[in-house]
Amino acid sequence: MALYRKYRPASFAEVVGQEHVTQPLSVALDSGRINHAYLFSGPRGCGKTSSARIMARSLNCVNGPTSTPCGVCPSCVSLAPGGPGNLDVTELDAASHRGVDDMRELRDRAYYAPAESRYRVFIIDEAHMITTEGSNALLKIVEEPPEHLIFIFATTEPEKVINTIRSRTHHYPFRLLTPMAMRGLLERTVEAEQAQVDDAVYPLVIRSGGGSPRDSLSILDQLLAGAGPDGLSYEQAVALLGVTNDSLLDAAVEALASEDYAAMFATVDDVIEGGFEPRQFALDLLNRLRDLMVVRTVHDAMNHGLVDVPSGREAVLSEQAARFSPDQLARMAALTNDGLSDMRGATSARLLLEVMCAKLMLPTAAAGSISGAESVAAAAPASPAAPARGGSSDSEEKKPARRFERKSVREQREREQREREERERQQRQQERERQQRQQERERQAESPRTESPQEVAQSEAPQAQPAAESAAEPEREEAGEEASTSVVEHQQSIVEQWPEIRRAIFEANARTGVMIAEARVLEETPEALTLGHHTGALATRLSAPEHAEVIAQAITQVTGAQVTVSCVIGTRVPARTAASENTADADTEEEEPARPEPRAPGGWVAPQLPPEPGTTAPVREPEPEKKPEPPRRRWQERAARGNPYARPGQQPPPPEPEEPSDYSGRDPYAGMADSVPLPPEPEPDDAAPEHEAPPSMPTPTPGPPVEESEEDVEESFAREAAEGEGSADRRDQRTVAIELLQEQLGAKLV
Repeated sequence: MALYRKYRPASFAEVVGQEHVTQPLSVALDSGRINHAYLFSGPRGCGKTSSARIMARSLNCVNGPTSTPCGVCPSCVSLAPGGPGNLDVTELDAASHRGVDDMRELRDRAYYAPAESRYRVFIIDEAHMITTEGSNALLKIVEEPPEHLIFIFATTEPEKVINTIRSRTHHYPFRLLTPMAMRGLLERTVEAEQAQVDDAVYPLVIRSGGGSPRDSLSILDQLLAGAGPDGLSYEQAVALLGVTNDSLLDAAVEALASEDYAAMFATVDDVIEGGFEPRQFALDLLNRLRDLMVVRTVHDAMNHGLVDVPSGREAVLSEQAARFSPDQLARMAALTNDGLSDMRGATSARLLLEVMCAKLMLPTAAAGSISGAESVAAAAPASPAAPARGGSSDSEEKKPARRFERKSVREQREREQREREERERQQRQQERERQQRQQERERQAESPRTESPQEVAQSEAPQAQPAAESAAEPEREEAGEEASTSVVEHQQSIVEQWPEIRRAIFEANARTGVMIAEARVLEETPEALTLGHHTGALATRLSAPEHAEVIAQAITQVTGAQVTVSCVIGTRVPARTAASENTADADTEEEEPARPEPRAPGGWVAPQLPPEPGTTAPVREPEPEKKPEPPRRRWQERAARGNPYARPGQQPPPPEPEEPSDYSGRDPYAGMADSVPLPPEPEPDDAAPEHEAPPSMPTPTPGPPVEESEEDVEESFAREAAEGEGSADRRDQRTVAIELLQEQLGAKLV
């Protein structure tokens, strides 16, 4: 029989290392405070099922319920370790009986009264394996069981038991045995077996068992089974368990203490050649480092049971611990633990073990090299240029921080820097301009008379200079040049800053800012500014005091000049005089393109009559270059010209005189709305063909023969349609649109 079954405890007094559970259970049994359900939880092999059997034996003893069963009554004999058992105590493995049908069968059996005992006890092992449906099927009887029924659940994972069952049980947690308690159990078992075991074997068994009594007894049973007539030796135990020999661990610790790389890698080679598992060697080395750390930091740790070592090894461990500092031992233990994690499932375990050993020896050597480098740096003389480069060193210290800053932060910083530089540049420019204007005012105040730009131009023109000028002529000429130069420079500054002035006007008065959007600077003097607007209503409104004052204040805010503002109709810039052309800067103001020729109300161009005798024909300004327009259809061309029925050579009717209108009562935005062209009128259905005139119209008198261009030919085609009488088109927009789609695109009305 296996040792863990043969030496299973028969009472709570024989249970080892679980006094925190056995003592309260014994008190409850002796006092008769019995609950209907218990939950025993804990690691595997720590005595949960054995304690459940002891509980059932104590409940059904003839002298019970009692914590000390008599052991002679039929119930105690049948429930003793190795006994046959009885019908009133049922053990169920929930790992194989976990379904709802199994729980229903158990529930049906539980209602029957015990056959020969005081209680009917159900011991359910691995209770966490029961399904949710099975637990719900068992829940009702666990809530309200009969008086003769007691449940004992045993599990390694109590959190997986449903709360409705766990809350109705008395929960007793079991735990693993301490090394001292485990050593006592092993020694008593070896003594009962009358076997000879080397004293150095017990630490190996305890470490391999991991604190579980059942696992430790199973390992001891294996070792005793393979022992010879002389007993179990340390070498046999090491060979069977696969643990690392103490000689290899001592060699590794010695190499770490002496910082001998060759000895460390030779030890690793001995581990591999000896057939030991590299990960097992790392685990044993970690345990040795732990023992050394405890011995180094805790006084008399071995006598207090904190370190379990074979007899005669205490002096060796104390000597090894004295060669390291606590910090070194803690650091090496942490590195070994990390190496263990890396070697889990690795294919080249030896390589990882050697890397781990190199890391274990690295900290001490690295610390020595770092300290040596610091001493060399401290002994090096300081550079004589270092104090003078303090500023550059500060900037170099800031560079790494900027190098790793986020992109958004860097862009924000660069944008703010650009804005700051732009503001500084504008302030410097405004300051220079302000100083120049101040100097100009001072020169003008000192000068007895300041000539206007027109006078300066006339004085500089060769035909206007008399031959008998006095000696004061150069002085007047110089004064005129200075005045014209100041005017041109000031006007250039206004034009250059006009967008900024418009923004200032809009911020001060949004209504004035909207009206001045299409205004243009025509003429400017140090005291007055003349603006031009192509809409008469807006020009009148801008000349009003409330709007002119807003514009003047904005100009003062931006340029610092005090001017009076007026606005006229038209945006054509007057021609420069000779003096202004000579004194102006390279940036000249563009002239307004020439106005288009006047058109009659019908839309055609008014013919230019020949000049009368004795008069000079006015010089026509060249028309601005027209941008090419996309091709349009003929009816669109005719509609754009205003009169689709005019014939070539037909004289236009005289223009009707415009009625004077007063804009004072109109809305200032009316002009803007009127300036938007209306959509073209649709071509009537009854219009005459384009290539011939209606017979009812009189033949027009042909004009003088002129050479017609392509554009004139198209206009002549449009005028041919004007011979016939027009009729009012009373169709609505939808009808016109449908007819146009049918005519031009061939669409059909569905």
